[in-house]
Amino acid sequence: MVKELLSAVAIILTFIVFIPYIRSILRGKTKPHVFSWVIWGSTTFVVFLAQLADNGGAGAWPIGVSGIITLCVAFLAYLKKSDSSITKADWLFFILAMTSLPFWYLTSDPLWAVIILTTVDIIGFGPTFRKAYNHPFEEQLTFYAIFIVRNSIAILALEQYSLTTVLFPAVTAVACLLFILITIYRRRLLTT
Repeated sequence: MVKELLSAVAIILTFIVFIPYIRSILRGKTKPHVFSWVIWGSTTFVVFLAQLADNGGAGAWPIGVSGIITLCVAFLAYLKKSDSSITKADWLFFILAMTSLPFWYLTSDPLWAVIILTTVDIIGFGPTFRKAYNHPFEEQLTFYAIFIVRNSIAILALEQYSLTTVLFPAVTAVACLLFILITIYRRRLLTT
């Protein structure tokens, strides 16, 4: 019962973080990088499936919900033409990420799937890190902070702890923390 409650809290946090983020996109205030969001949505949903395969149970549910919503954000970013500054480096990140996705299937092992997809997800941060470095005021840092908390709770909600079930939410939380720190640093540099 405790695991399901923690999972419900993590799912609620997922909606709490995404609703204002989506509103901000619709208002034109937040301009997510479409490539990052396609990569994140794809990898997150496949990791959810791998977690289920490794008996992650209720702790996997927030990851699945997040994967679906993330794909919706990617679609919205595309429709709103949120970030039209796509560089050669962004294409490189995108191609690396998308070509890596099929490899999880070839391994037939949820652990290798999660390792590959976690790596792909981190590669997906590339365009967003570049964008935030150049335009640090176009992202909501609260969004990433809540994701750190959400992923921590999702880890606690896991019914089985293994590298397969813990790796993705833990590494993603660390990436969000680094993103916040870099963005704060850039904001301070630009305002002084």
